[in-house]
Amino acid sequence: MTSAITSRLSRNVVFPRKNLDSLLAPQCEKLIDDLRCCGDIVGVSRIHGYMVKTGIDKDDFAVSKLLAFSSVLDLRYAASIFEHVSNTNLFMFNTVLRGYSMSDEPERAFRVFNQLRAKGLTLDRFSFITTLKSCSRELCCSIGEGLHGIALRSGFMVFTDLRNALLHFYCVSGRITDARRVFDEMPQSVDAVSFSTLMNGYLQVSKQALALDLFRIMRISEVAVNVSTLLSFLSATGDLEDFFGAESSHGLCMKIGLDSDLHIVTALVGMYAKIGEISSARRIFDCAIRKDVVTWNCMIDQYAKMGLLEECLWLLRQMKYERMKPNSSTFVGLLSSCAKNEAAWIGRSVGKLVEEEIITLDAILGTALVDMYAKLGMLDKAVDIFDRMKNKDVKSWTAMISGYGSHGLAREAITLFSKMEEENSRVKPNEITFLVLLNACSHGGLIIEGVRCFKKMIEVYHFTPKVEHYGCVVDLLGRAGKLEEAYELIRMLPITSDSTAWRALLAACRVYGNAELGETVMMRLAETNEIHPADTILLAGTHAVAGNSQGQQQSLDNELNKTRKEAGYSAIEVQ
Repeated sequence: MTSAITSRLSRNVVFPRKNLDSLLAPQCEKLIDDLRCCGDIVGVSRIHGYMVKTGIDKDDFAVSKLLAFSSVLDLRYAASIFEHVSNTNLFMFNTVLRGYSMSDEPERAFRVFNQLRAKGLTLDRFSFITTLKSCSRELCCSIGEGLHGIALRSGFMVFTDLRNALLHFYCVSGRITDARRVFDEMPQSVDAVSFSTLMNGYLQVSKQALALDLFRIMRISEVAVNVSTLLSFLSATGDLEDFFGAESSHGLCMKIGLDSDLHIVTALVGMYAKIGEISSARRIFDCAIRKDVVTWNCMIDQYAKMGLLEECLWLLRQMKYERMKPNSSTFVGLLSSCAKNEAAWIGRSVGKLVEEEIITLDAILGTALVDMYAKLGMLDKAVDIFDRMKNKDVKSWTAMISGYGSHGLAREAITLFSKMEEENSRVKPNEITFLVLLNACSHGGLIIEGVRCFKKMIEVYHFTPKVEHYGCVVDLLGRAGKLEEAYELIRMLPITSDSTAWRALLAACRVYGNAELGETVMMRLAETNEIHPADTILLAGTHAVAGNSQGQQQSLDNELNKTRKEAGYSAIEVQ
């Protein structure tokens, strides 16, 4: 329908141009009102057809409005209209640029901007702002720099909103020095958005102290503080773990009168939790007059990070009592903490709550459940969750492969990886997928399959192996007794200073009692300056297996001269 309608824009000239405005003005106003009421592109296309039929499509103002409304509902339809308009104006160009800057194809804005310049129309600041937004999303540094230069030569840098768009572009690109230079060039025209943007840029590059300094400058400059700048300020204070700074910032929020804002309440909870004051965080949470699901999620997540899982479970039950509907984000951090702390009883309770609340198993929540159940030894439950997931991403597949590997089911891990390749052309394995797969092959003794996966990683998927991948292959060869092959592989490693692969080979030498190679490996570890007390114990064990009591005693004496081995401990969960 789109192509049929737009192709008629060049025909059907009903009225002379000089009388068109006066004759069709009432109709244009009625059509614009109708466009405002359209909820889908079907209604817009019908109005478009009527415009073509009656000749209103020759009115630039009407076509501009049609383009504006259609770009919100269906950008491709709007683009087809734009391509067939012979007398395009600046408003039309800016409409399409704005649409692309918010679409899934922001890079298309660059071609439209070049067409705008080639047409010779006078640009305005909105042309730059929308195109800079596309640059920020695509991280196109060269194009962004070019836009900066054009805006500077054209005299548009006097506009604060354009400067802020440029600030945002440099911040998201990681070029914080250039962002600060742009900021310092406009001291008389900065606003709260300018300060907030640059503060967020400092937080992205872990320069919290500079973010706080910028906030102090903002206060001295008497620029009005808003919620966004306060959120950045609270985040930087929490990251620096400054207790007195946290109390001062809390007092400032109360003084300004924003301490009851939901976003600020959530940020205060997170700030106090970061500095270890979880009781203060809980006090703010309990005193909050209103709490949304994000506030609840923040409190639960902070408890989970500190390992206070019983408190998390209590809050989940309190949410249910207060009829606050949780979402997938409510459970993800808690599930990961249950897996990390091997809290099987709490993990099962949380999994039951997920089922009771009928939460959709999206990729994030489903992956967290699979990972938790697998790490807690409930592999059947992990497989059930994985099979029920409709949308699986690479993390989901990797978690299930890792679960099989950790349970010693290497062949099942290989089979699942093959299924991933066969059924999901959209989902491709990443480096972590191959790492857990190689680890599964190593623990399962699948030498041929492991080497085949290693070659596929390099030759088919073109990943450059990291030292962890080499360590898995070395461990695989070492467990199979192929010590010399493992030694030669390590010698060819592109990273010579890492001890992971050497330590894996040393452990294999102990298993097979190869004391001579063990001594060589120990010398290599010494060259890396990463000797660990456990290495000497491994070498002593190698001599013991080889029947060399003198070498064993010498290694133990060396260990005692260096340090005393710490006592180990085990932990169990008591319900």
